[in-house]
Amino acid sequence: MARVKGGIVTRRRHKKTLARTSGMWGSRHRLFRRANEAMLKSLWYAFRDRRTRKRDLRKLWIVRINAGARLNGSTYSRLMNGLKVQGVRLNRKMLADLAVRDPHAFAAVVASAAR
Repeated sequence: MARVKGGIVTRRRHKKTLARTSGMWGSRHRLFRRANEAMLKSLWYAFRDRRTRKRDLRKLWIVRINAGARLNGSTYSRLMNGLKVQGVRLNRKMLADLAVRDPHAFAAVVASAAR
């Protein structure tokens, strides 16, 4: 069988990988094998953390809602149950934003949930 050399295809692939790892430390931006390992690992971290970010933001929203609810004489669980019973359809992101940026409006929401 004839020998097949990589030539331009291999060079392009190596250059693309080295360009992606250009800001990394040490041999991770100079040597192809180390750069490829670093690039694959970084892509895996990015994939994983796009999902983790959603969990972390939900936790943050819940903490902010709970803090705002406690300032208004309620708790997170009582507030969320009261909103569900009253049929108020506000998601946690909007409730957390209200609790931080507009405490008076959030107090009105807590009061409506307490009925």
